[in-house]
Amino acid sequence: MPFWKKTFSKRTAVYYPQAIVQGKPVETETIAKDLAKISTVSNSDVQAVLGDIAGVMHTRMSQGKSVHIKGLGYFRYVLDTKGVKNLDDFDFEKQVQAVRVQFVPERTKLPSGGAYTRALVDSEELEWIELPADAKDTTPGGDGGGSGGDDGNMDVNPLG
Repeated sequence: MPFWKKTFSKRTAVYYPQAIVQGKPVETETIAKDLAKISTVSNSDVQAVLGDIAGVMHTRMSQGKSVHIKGLGYFRYVLDTKGVKNLDDFDFEKQVQAVRVQFVPERTKLPSGGAYTRALVDSEELEWIELPADAKDTTPGGDGGGSGGDDGNMDVNPLG
């Protein structure tokens, strides 16, 4: 079950719920073991494929493609840039501040009609647990970028 806490945004002077990550991340080895349990593929085979997926995705995205992993979503390169007022000052190398990977979860249409739901999110099955306001997000490298409010930090979110 996921966790949340009440957080105050100094910038907007409002309170909002913030998702909090607890404990260490689930590593590739554990995901591989879980996948092996529900398939006919061995743990070592799953780990071998998962170990190569980042390089394969980079190769395809560096060709200007997006990568679609069915049931998960879409990945593509995006640029963090700064603009210039005069076209004569345009310099791609100087204006690109960072290259990020954007992840867009796959979406499916709900049987009820026009609404969609995102892959990995089944809000009807999630039971959120409130933590005290002083609870810390234990995502390595910062706040996890999962605030859901106005203070999300894109610099620490590897998925952008």
